[in-house]
Amino acid sequence: MSITFEGYERRIKQIQPVMDKYGIKDFEDAKRICNEKGFDAYDIVKSVQPIAFENAGWAYTLGAAIAIKKGCTKAADAAEAIGEGLQAFCIPGSVADQR
Repeated sequence: MSITFEGYERRIKQIQPVMDKYGIKDFEDAKRICNEKGFDAYDIVKSVQPIAFENAGWAYTLGAAIAIKKGCTKAADAAEAIGEGLQAFCIPGSVADQR
């Protein structure tokens, strides 16, 4: 299964280096990392906000996988790691990228 989402081609160039940094092969791998810890970040996003864009679910999945890979045990540390995943999805030069 190959995971794609709206704007994939515009985003993957900045997402892939973040995945590589943490040894995450692809989005399936990020999902597996989360599932092995007993949760599905994508499903949580969609259950909280059913109209969320697909990329939001995958951004949180990546961020959660990063937090797991970093061994985060404190909420503040996990939030920072999740933020890395979210930031990776920001299109360079966009308003979100400037924050």
